[in-house]
Amino acid sequence: MAVPARVADTAVTADADAAKTSDRRIPLFGARARARELHSEVDGLRAQLDRLGALEVADLERRKHELEEEIAAQRTRLDQERVAAAASLERQATEAQERMRRDAAAQFEEHARLTAQLRELRQQVVVTEEAAILQEVGVYEYRHPLSDSVAYASELKRLRDLIKAMNRKDGGAVVGSTSWTVNGSAPQGRVMVRDFSKLMLRAYNAEADNLVRDLKPYKLASSIDRLTKVATTIVRLGSTMGIRITDQYHGVRIRELEITADYLEKLAEEKEREREEKERLREERRVQQEMERERARLEKERQHYLSALEALLANGDHEAAERLRADLADVERAIEDVDYRAANIRAGYVYVISNVGAFGDRMVKIGLTRRLDPLDRVRELGDASVPFRFDVHALFFSKDAVGIETALHERLADRRVNRVNQRREFFYATPAEVKEHLLEVAGEIIQYDEQPEALEYHQSTRLGAR
Repeated sequence: MAVPARVADTAVTADADAAKTSDRRIPLFGARARARELHSEVDGLRAQLDRLGALEVADLERRKHELEEEIAAQRTRLDQERVAAAASLERQATEAQERMRRDAAAQFEEHARLTAQLRELRQQVVVTEEAAILQEVGVYEYRHPLSDSVAYASELKRLRDLIKAMNRKDGGAVVGSTSWTVNGSAPQGRVMVRDFSKLMLRAYNAEADNLVRDLKPYKLASSIDRLTKVATTIVRLGSTMGIRITDQYHGVRIRELEITADYLEKLAEEKEREREEKERLREERRVQQEMERERARLEKERQHYLSALEALLANGDHEAAERLRADLADVERAIEDVDYRAANIRAGYVYVISNVGAFGDRMVKIGLTRRLDPLDRVRELGDASVPFRFDVHALFFSKDAVGIETALHERLADRRVNRVNQRREFFYATPAEVKEHLLEVAGEIIQYDEQPEALEYHQSTRLGAR
């Protein structure tokens, strides 16, 4: 039998080892131990030769070829799996990128939509808040402009008569289902629907009446919204029976709210105008009484001079009589001046005053008074309603004081502090700025003080700093 190559190689190795072993010198002592060692090595080599010699060379070659083919197949499969995995990963990455792109585009569109919606809502909120604030301070937009409060009261009466008529049976305020049955009975169903309709209508009317009773003009929008929500709630609660407040009746109640708000605002305007007119009349009365007292005083003085003059002439004192005639002429000129002032309502004093302690150094009041002593009016303005007295920058008489005052107000219209009530004659301006306009309107000014004294204010400031 042929010896396998691997066995032959092992034999050759064994022979070489034996040759090497034979070359070794056997020691003089320990020969037996050395012999046992060599015998053990020989037995191990024989066992190895027996194990390796069990396969033929052809079998080994075939096994080697099979292992190589198996290794090649494994490598091919691994390469294919690696390529497939790479392709799958690339496809998944592409799909993930596309999905991320679509999600990003969708998120961008959603963000743009929400941003636009938020911007629109913010604009609505700002408009609502500005309208509420303006209405609260008096700038109110009438829904149904009428001439006066009497016209609004008449319209309200007509609306309330209509509301009463619509609340009667089959008046059109509320409707419900006509096919509802109770225990199979249509008449009982109609009775139930009618009773529930009355109950729903009573709840709606109670809310509407409360809103009308507590209405403020600047709360009109919120009141209308609240009443509309009540009508919507009734539709939801009465859906099974088809009960709802009719659009016509809801529109009438909303118009009632609008007319009521207009009426309240118009009434407030008329009261304010009436108050201002009463104040104007009181001022005119004070002026008239003041002029009458002054004329009576001057007339009494004139009579005194006439009596004295007559006595001097009777005594022949012509020199003293001449001096007295001069004094009498002054009194008569004063009487003529009072008569002129009483007859000419456009004549009076234009004043420019400020109050640094109360309003700062960039606010002035420009007004007109027909008082004989204009400082009386300035002192009244500086009463307990302000912490300090007013400083007078200009105070001059004019036959057309009304025209000068109006011209100054027109020139400073864009600086008016109170743009709602035109009788509040305060302006954002310094005394020096007003002086320039006053010179162009009135011409020459005898005296004008640009710097406010503000004595009480400065003294209070120094005392507070201590």
